[in-house]
Amino acid sequence: MSLFDRFKKNKTLPYHSAQPTPVKPAEKSASASADKDKKETVASQARPPVGASLRPYEIISHPVVSEKSAHAEAQNTYTFVVARQATKQAVKEAVKAIYGVRPVAVRTINVEGKEKRFGRTIGRRGDWKKALVTLPKGQTIQVHEGV
Repeated sequence: MSLFDRFKKNKTLPYHSAQPTPVKPAEKSASASADKDKKETVASQARPPVGASLRPYEIISHPVVSEKSAHAEAQNTYTFVVARQATKQAVKEAVKAIYGVRPVAVRTINVEGKEKRFGRTIGRRGDWKKALVTLPKGQTIQVHEGV
């Protein structure tokens, strides 16, 4: 736009210069080994996964009590509400720590909170994460005790 051209600095880049600039070949002696050392130290200082810092009872909040989850329990699939930052691996370790059974598979679903009206104002329920934990055949856990 010509309106804003007056604010730009007048930098003219030569697209075709009369004299070509010489290109130096890259040296691969000490600098290449130094770069490898840097990459190795960065990889060794990698942070743990986000859900790994949570304790098992912080990862698994409570089981989902519904007809659908009750039918899924017949196929050894248990449904839990878990922390939003929990990973599948963290959920797997938490189930093992709390219930003593190592899951075969963990599937996670991010559930969006619903919008609800309170008179004129519109509120919103919080987002949450659901984990479907599949146990090996013959293994069961008691999630509905005291419910």
